[in-house]
Amino acid sequence: MEIGVALPQMAPGYGPGTTLDWARGIDAGPFSSVSAGERVTFSNPEMVASLGACAAVTTRVRVLANLWVLPQHRMAMVAQQIGTLDQLSEGRLEVAVGVGGREHDYRALDSEFGARHQRLDENVIELKALLAGRPPFEGADPVGPASVQPGGPRILAGAMGPKAMRRAAQWADGISAFSIPGDRSEILRTNELAENCWREAGRTSPPRKVSGCFVALGVPDAPEVLEAFTARYLGFLGAELSAAIGRTARAATPAILGEVLDGAAAAGCDEFILVPATIDLRCLDALSELVASRAG
Repeated sequence: MEIGVALPQMAPGYGPGTTLDWARGIDAGPFSSVSAGERVTFSNPEMVASLGACAAVTTRVRVLANLWVLPQHRMAMVAQQIGTLDQLSEGRLEVAVGVGGREHDYRALDSEFGARHQRLDENVIELKALLAGRPPFEGADPVGPASVQPGGPRILAGAMGPKAMRRAAQWADGISAFSIPGDRSEILRTNELAENCWREAGRTSPPRKVSGCFVALGVPDAPEVLEAFTARYLGFLGAELSAAIGRTARAATPAILGEVLDGAAAAGCDEFILVPATIDLRCLDALSELVASRAG
């Protein structure tokens, strides 16, 4: 199982040097990918610009957009951004797409929140056509630049429930899921659901299975840092619920994170993404040490 690390873009204190410091450190470590997610009405830096910076200062790891909320955007612009990122990374780009769950982000971008699952299906069809070189309308030139990867990068679906998974099985190359506690049984259920939906859809290749969890390692009061980060990130759910979910985040010691990684591997994950709860580079050092020791 590969292990990737996300930028700590949702953590407090993210500053001008954080993106480059973490991207370089991830590329130098025993990791498979560097990733960033999309959120608008929060303190995080913007996803596409952040991934462009990551692509420019890394040479080895995949660059993963995790997760692109397609129904918020126009597909011609997304196609151009994907082509640009794929060029900057020299074909190392991978994209996970989904509907998101934050109505405020949709409102901020003047986009409709309703019927977003159906729109996602339509978005992916349009996006794939644009990436394959179809002009956005009759008489137009194709959207450029062309991706390094023919037809565009691999597309994963941020799907976890049965309905979303069945829809994703029609167009995705795999799934990008998440488990806040890093629970093996939860990850296994999601992976098995994906495999079943892919078979039911008549897909001849199994889905790529990616999952992840929040982590805090190598910093003082790591359990408290992890709980506070999780509750803050989920604050849009309300104070009481976000605090309750925050208490379920547990990957704050090497032993527990090792258990989480063992469980994810046993559940059939192809890759597991560690999402740091702090910008402190001591966390990245601790993650590098743990992952390197497992590889050795």
